[in-house]
Amino acid sequence: MIDSQTRVQTAASKTAGLSFVIILSALMAFTSLSTDIYLPAMPLMAQDLHGNAELTITGFLMGFCVAQLIWGPLSDHFGRRLPLFIGMALFMIGSVGCALSTDISQIVFWRVFQALGACTGPMLARAMIRDLFSRTRAAQMLSTLMIIMAIAPIAGPLVGGQMIKFTTWHAIFWLLAVIGGMMFISLFWLPETLPEEKRVKASLPSAFRNYFALLTNTTFMRFTLCLTFYYVAAYAFITGSPFVYITYFGVEPQHYGWLFALNIVGLMGMSVINRRLVQRYPLEVLLKFAVVTAAIAALVLAAAAKLEVGGLILIVAAVFVFFSMNGIIAATSTAAALDSVPNVAGSASAFMGSLQYGSGIISSLLLALLSDGTPWTMAWIIGLFTVASAVMALTTRTTPVVR
Repeated sequence: MIDSQTRVQTAASKTAGLSFVIILSALMAFTSLSTDIYLPAMPLMAQDLHGNAELTITGFLMGFCVAQLIWGPLSDHFGRRLPLFIGMALFMIGSVGCALSTDISQIVFWRVFQALGACTGPMLARAMIRDLFSRTRAAQMLSTLMIIMAIAPIAGPLVGGQMIKFTTWHAIFWLLAVIGGMMFISLFWLPETLPEEKRVKASLPSAFRNYFALLTNTTFMRFTLCLTFYYVAAYAFITGSPFVYITYFGVEPQHYGWLFALNIVGLMGMSVINRRLVQRYPLEVLLKFAVVTAAIAALVLAAAAKLEVGGLILIVAAVFVFFSMNGIIAATSTAAALDSVPNVAGSASAFMGSLQYGSGIISSLLLALLSDGTPWTMAWIIGLFTVASAVMALTTRTTPVVR
């Protein structure tokens, strides 16, 4: 027992190191990087591959959703580091497969494969934070990670937009394979945060039954569904914005990244503010404020798109407010949800991630099936699901801040 506590304290002390924070931030950013970097190339990919490029996002999210449910119990059973090593190897193989694809069905398959490994990054980064920190401190750490990880969605579309000016979209996936290799090497500097004494001793089939217990945990599910509904809306923007900005409003692909980056700057700003707010206000209060604010912005966006008023400027402004709130919503909902089930943090993080990122399947399919050639489809999806997220947040009970 003493040995276990010593190892956890040793791992926790390493969080003061810049390398630990940067590695966890990079793991958290894997999902956005894997998609955001080729967003400017999607119209070209659709022409080259003779298919709907949105399906590459749908395939990635399907693999991401299902694989997390497997990796979660495995990480509770075997620790955090081994799944991460395997995951990075799978990500590299999937990235190479995407780069070599010649039609839409091939790249969708390899995007699913790529996701099998990519999902270990954000899922286990969250679990490692929960292994080491208490409720309020975990929310603070998650905000810190989001500030650093925001570099990926800012740099991704900018890099991708510039790359397609000089080369083909295939080069973007070769770059992802190289990044995967760099992340694999960095894992050797990452400490194990779940000592053997704290690992789940039950058989793996028994560990998978934890998901049923999570489904019946009302507190956990309220926070999880709040985050899930918000991310349906967020992925509607991520998937639909290349069409809205580039095709509908005529923004140049290399400039699309700047409009996308504007939202990430807002997210970073709110994450910085949230680091201080979590020390003064309960997580539930902050979550309610952020989701209601996002819902108001989403409704303004929907009204502007439907009535065709305000043009690109009003859409960009409304999306900025909506997306910035993610700096509070993701950190507070995740910390509060995992705090309600501390003994199965790996499985709980996997379940949250599965719904959170799997929710993008809903928005990408809705956009692919119901698009009317205007921003309206993207806007009403964002409005509907952000309101649903607000409903979940407003039904949560407030827990006092523990200092």
